[in-house]
This record gives sequence, C-alpha cells and structure tokens, in this order.
Amino acid sequence: PHFPAMASDSGDGHATLKRCLGVLRDARNDSEQFAALLLVTKAVRAGEVDAKTRRQIFDAIGFTFPTRLLISRQPPAGCPPHTFRALGLTLLACFCTDPELAGHSQILNKIPTFNDVLLSPCDPDSTSMVDDVYQCLSAVLATAKGPRELVNKGTVSALCQAYLNGGHGSDRAVTLLVGLLAIAEAKCWQRDAPQLLAVLSKLSSDFLKAEDMTKFELCELLPHFIPLSPPLTENSQGSECLCRLYRGLADILGSKLSQSQRDPALKLAASLVQACGAEWIPAGSDGSKFLALLVNLACVEVRLTLEEPDPVEVEGKKEVVTACYVLMEMGIQECLREEDPLLETVQKMQLMGIMEEAFGAVIFYLRQVKQEELQDPFIFASVRVLGAWMAEETSSLKQEICELLPFLVGYARKLFKEGSPAVSLPQAELVSTEGSALPQDALRFLLPGFCHLTAEDRPRDILISEGAPALLCEYFLQQWELLTSESTASAPLTSTEMSLQTTCGVFLNLVVTAPDLVRCDKTFSSLMDVLLKSLPLLLPQKHHLVLAANVATLGLMMARILAGSAALQETQPAKEFFGAAIRFLSQAHTAQADPSSSSLAVAVSPAYASAWGDIRELWFLGMQALAGCVPLVPWLPLAALRARWLQALSQLLSRAAPASLDSELVTAFQAVLVELARASQQCRDVILSHHGMEWANLYGMAALEQCLAEQ
Repeated sequence: PHFPAMASDSGDGHATLKRCLGVLRDARNDSEQFAALLLVTKAVRAGEVDAKTRRQIFDAIGFTFPTRLLISRQPPAGCPPHTFRALGLTLLACFCTDPELAGHSQILNKIPTFNDVLLSPCDPDSTSMVDDVYQCLSAVLATAKGPRELVNKGTVSALCQAYLNGGHGSDRAVTLLVGLLAIAEAKCWQRDAPQLLAVLSKLSSDFLKAEDMTKFELCELLPHFIPLSPPLTENSQGSECLCRLYRGLADILGSKLSQSQRDPALKLAASLVQACGAEWIPAGSDGSKFLALLVNLACVEVRLTLEEPDPVEVEGKKEVVTACYVLMEMGIQECLREEDPLLETVQKMQLMGIMEEAFGAVIFYLRQVKQEELQDPFIFASVRVLGAWMAEETSSLKQEICELLPFLVGYARKLFKEGSPAVSLPQAELVSTEGSALPQDALRFLLPGFCHLTAEDRPRDILISEGAPALLCEYFLQQWELLTSESTASAPLTSTEMSLQTTCGVFLNLVVTAPDLVRCDKTFSSLMDVLLKSLPLLLPQKHHLVLAANVATLGLMMARILAGSAALQETQPAKEFFGAAIRFLSQAHTAQADPSSSSLAVAVSPAYASAWGDIRELWFLGMQALAGCVPLVPWLPLAALRARWLQALSQLLSRAAPASLDSELVTAFQAVLVELARASQQCRDVILSHHGMEWANLYGMAALEQCLAEQ
C-alpha cells in the first residue's frame, strides 16, 4: 500500500499518524505493517507523539510486534542488517516514556538486549539505536523494580564497558551509572567491582591529567564512584586510583581557587575520607602538609559560613559544610593519633587551635537554630561533628558547650522520641550499615562527650536538670532491645554495643558523683531492673565480655545504693544477676606456670586476656562494689558459697607465688574476703579450712588475718 509522507504541519501529521495506526491494526501482511510502522517510528523520532497517541500506538501493536522486530534477523531488501532491531528499539523507547510501561515485565526482560546494543560496535547508522537504548535504560532506572533488575541483569558492567570504549553516548553511560550507584551502591560494587574500578581508574587518570575546567567537573563526578573501603585498599588498581586522586587534589588545593572550584575539591576529599580514613594520604612531609591544609580549608569554610549565618547563604552551602565536617572529624582523629602519626606535634597544636575556632562557629550556629528547623539533616550533621569534638577535647569551649547542653539534650530527646524522618546529607553519616545508625540516633554521637561532662560538677548539674538521665535510661533500653535482636554470632563491635557501653560509663559517673540522685530518681530503679535481667544473658556470650563488664560493674555500684529496694530482696532476677556478677569477677584470674620459676603465678584468664585493657578498671571497681554490697545484701554470702568462689579463690592464693600478685590485686581480693568473712560464719570457716591464715599472712592481708583471728 502507498502512504503519503508525513506532513510537516502537526495537524496533518496527526491525521496521517492516525491512518497509519489504523493500518497497523488491520494490516493483512508484514509488508503492510512494516510500511505503516516506518511512518509511526518517523513520527516518534520527530517528537510528534503526545501521551494519548503514544498509548494508541501501544494499544495498536502491544509488545508483541516490537519483540518480533528485535529477534528478526532478515532485514527488508536493500535495508541495513539492523533495520528491524532499530525499529523495535524506537518503539520500546517510545513506550518507555510512559512510566507504567517502563516498569512492565516485557520491558524489563529486554534489558539483556539493551546491554547487547551498548556492547556492539557502533557505526554511524546505528547511533539512533544507542540513543533509544539509553532512553529505555533511563526510564527503567526511574521505576520501582528497575534498579534491581538492571543490576541483576548485568547493565552495570555493560555501562562501564560503554563508557570505557568511549563510543556514541558514553557520557550517558556515566550518568546512568551515577543513578544506579546512588540507589544500589553496595550491590553494584558487590557484583561488578572490577568493571567499576576500571571506570574509576579512567576517571582518576583523566582527573590527574586535566589542566582545565574538566578537572573541577570530575571533582563533582568522582565521589559517586568512590566505594566503601575494601575495593580501594585491597588491590593495586584501587591503590593507584587513590594515589592519582591524592595528587590531583594536591594540585587543586595548592592553587589559588574560586569558591566554585574549591567546594567540589573539598567534597571529593571528604568522600575519600569516608571511604578509607586518611589512608589515601601518604606519610611524610608532603602528606602532612596536605592533610593540615585540607583540615585548615575545611575550618575556614565552616567559619565563613556559620559565624555570620545568612539563612539563604547557609542553605546553599550545607552540602559543602557537611563535607568539611567529615574533614574536621578526620583532623581530630589525626591530631590524637600517636602510632605512626601523619602530623608533627607543631602541626597538631596549630590544627587543634584552628579547629577550636571552627567548633566555636558550629556552637554559635546551633544556638540560633529555631524549633521548626530541627528536622534539617544539616542540624544532625552539625550535632554529630560537635559530638566528635566533645568526645576528645574536653578542656576547650567548656563555657560555650555548657550553654548549649540544654539544646543538645532537647534535640536528642526530640529525635529519639519521634523516631525522626531526618535523612542524612551525603556526608552527614560516616558510612555505616549497623541497625542502630538511624538518623534519629543523635545520642550515639553525644554519649562520649556526655561521659566526660558527667564527671564535672557544672555540666553534670545541667545534664541532670535537663532530664538527661531519664532519656539515657530509655535509650539504654531501646539499644538493649536492638542488641538482643541482632545476630548472636561473634561479630565486630557494633555501634549498638558501643552505645550501651558508653551509656554505662555516663551512669557510672552519676552513681559515683550523684548517689542521692540514684537513690531518689525512679529512672535508676527502672535501669536497675534492666541491668538485673541483662547481665545473665550477656555473660555467656564471650564476644560481649566488655559490655558484660560494664553492666556488671554498674549494677553492683547501683546495688550498693539501692540495696533496700524491693528489686534486690532475694528476687529471682536479683539472684541471677549477683550469680552472674560473681562469675564475671571470679573467672578473671587463674594460676599459670611461671616460665621464670618452678612455681605457679596468678595471671589474667585466657578468656579475658584480649579484652583486659578495656575491662581491667571495671573489674577492680566491680570488686570494690561487691565488697560494699556484702554487708547490705544479707543473702549475698550464700550466693558466693553456691558459686564456690571462696573455695576457688582460696586454692588459687594457696598455690600461687605471692610475688605474682601486685598490691592492687591483693587489696581487691582482701576487701571482698574480709566482708564475706565478717558477714558469714560459713564463709569464714571455708576460708580457714583452706589454710586462709597462712596465705593471708603470706600476701600481707593484715585485715583478713585480724578478721579470721577474731572469735
């Protein structure tokens, strides 16, 4: 059949298109359908198809006809080999402009075909096919199921190859990769790390070589291709990329820059810090100067933006200031690093002074924050970085931090209570996959600072008056529930466990410095109930030993104050808690052969050895607290006897060489033994029956000797 050419006038064009659609519907053979189709695709390519007409085309031919075209290998006489395939792709690209059709299974199952087109050699005749494929892939990426399907069906690898080949439309390959990485970064790197590393390798080479504005454009692009640490630090290709990125950034930051040039460089540096700390910065004079410059620039940027905050200006700078926060946090860590430091002592002192001024600006900014701004992720990032400073630097900005404490407690409470929907800016969270790293967990970052502050009178009084203990008790309970829902397998220390340990540290400070508060505030009775139940569950799990030490010691310290409460009157939870606490304290030491002599020596048990640096002080504090509990909890001596601790301790002391015990350990053992012997005749008899008078004399335990000698 003969069809008139498409009229240039859109009215005539639409009329012709409608006639073509009629022919498509009623065609008696392939040649009729093909001729009509040529005109339809011509209209599609000319952009003359509105949403209604597009739907009419789909209703007329569905997916069946484009699918036939894609698999047909026999082109019409005189046409290029890929004619049918090109027509099929044009139709699919047209359908994909409808989001509903773009997510259809008939489009998703064409993903391997799209990948093939990207990987095939592209001659001048087939550029429209490549354009159509990019249009289809972009549309699929924007659907709910699309990203997962693209990753699973190999599109990441195809896009990487298309970019590396540098053919027609390779810039669109990068854009699509950026989109996929934004949605499914971990999955992309898991499946296609070698291909993505090859892209990063090319981008980093171009970045290093570029001498014009391309360098700054690549600064914007590169952060999308920097993965979590392993692929970068585990092989030579990753290390070479890091080296090129360092050199490229050193070139940029060592030059005179405009604001628009400096911002992308700072963001790129921050993304590298998030991926692998300061590992990408080489040791030596050049590396230390670069690191100091980087932190210095970040501090200047923070001060310029926050010291005289113009709301409009701050709004536009939030992303770069958040990147600066990441660099400042690295600055804190590097200034404190003692082993193989990148910075010299003079540089550290200078940087601490510069950072103090920047943190002054952060505090000033936070004091201006209005109630309605609290959901802003930038506030979260600002609180988080201030938490990092408060955790390490306790002597500076003390007055300003004290004045800000009511805001910090109120902010943390608001986010905790509301389960805030605040979402972090790209750099607001250091990369974390833990369950407790929820955006509302501002307390996680403030706890180490609170731990220091509760040891001092004025900040402690402010924290108490702002209701921090009750908030921390609720937080402890929530984190405990999170921990018990996590896998029980031996795993690296999670942020949940770290938060629980630090919260115990805050409460220990309050127990020591504000015992009346513990006695009167019902918060602490609730906390005691949680501790009684949690220790027996924790102790058998050896990978939770440090947390168990915190819980045991805190529980014993609180029990001294709350001994008269109903919860501690020989209830089942109390019996189980004290039984577990005695096990924790009693299993810490053992007798081992002393290589330097024929006798036995008292040593830390193998099960405790790796954690002893973290729990040593807690163990001694726990022993002291247990000794204090014995006269207050009448049934405690019986619990010690049931645990056979007295027998085991007596045997240990009678077998070991006295010289193997330092005076601190002797004092700790003696304090508990004296209280048990005073409180219970049965305990006294057990000690005496195990030659107690002899080894008490040997170890110089005068108080125990005197106690045993009394009738």
